[in-house]
Amino acid sequence: MFDFQSKFKRQIEILGLCLADQVQKPIKTFDLADYFRVEELTIKRDLQDLRSYGIDIHSNKKSGVCLETELPKEKLVDIILHYVGLNHNDYALDKSTSLLVEKRGINALSNLVMLQLCIDNSESATIDYNKMGSKIEKDKEIEPLLVFQNEGSWRLLAGSNGIMKQYLIDKIVAVKSTGRRFEKGDYKFSDLFKHSWKSWLGDEKHKVKMRLSPFWAERVKPRMLVADQKITKNEDGSVIFECTVNSLGEIAAWIVSRGEGVKVIEPAELKDKVIELATGTLNNY
Repeated sequence: MFDFQSKFKRQIEILGLCLADQVQKPIKTFDLADYFRVEELTIKRDLQDLRSYGIDIHSNKKSGVCLETELPKEKLVDIILHYVGLNHNDYALDKSTSLLVEKRGINALSNLVMLQLCIDNSESATIDYNKMGSKIEKDKEIEPLLVFQNEGSWRLLAGSNGIMKQYLIDKIVAVKSTGRRFEKGDYKFSDLFKHSWKSWLGDEKHKVKMRLSPFWAERVKPRMLVADQKITKNEDGSVIFECTVNSLGEIAAWIVSRGEGVKVIEPAELKDKVIELATGTLNNY
């Protein structure tokens, strides 16, 4: 990461730490200098830069480094977009960030920062997670691995009791680092998305073959939908699209949502799923 990017990332993380209820207060400039392994003067310059961005953050003897006026929602969304862009610049950002801010407010930034710091430092964390309705699972210990965006939501991939799971970040109420390190190498998560059509994580493998009409061929050809995709052009402008996926249900839903012009050639099981989904949709009308 370029120096100016590292600097900007650190400055946003300073802001996130100051906003986090789970971080022991007051936070002193020398504490931040020790945490980020920089000179205290660097932290003071960071605070000055943040103020130049219109963020009312100051340091004083009694309350330490803190925000003296609330961040407007628009600025909060902008800061989070910058932060996730620095960490995940290969993801398209859409309504998911606004949704996260709408649900978690100022905690959207502090939770993201705490999760990303745990990922960067290979530290386990405890989270309070809203599983369903108003039921909150308290102090669940996890090993954060990756923050990613999918289907309009920011998600966290994390280990728990040796098993990798997904968590919706807008359902994470609070995050706290345990300070205990873990070995990321124990998790083989680098290839998990290789055959993922959308968000499904699993080890199933299904070879899929479809015919896309010229209309859909033009929209699919420039895109990498899955790692091993193969596109063969036909004389009429249509294409044969082949790939391996780990969830037939997800790709079936994608096919139905495209409507006319996407036809399954194989496997037969995928054809059945598409027919079942399409029939269920028609039954609504």
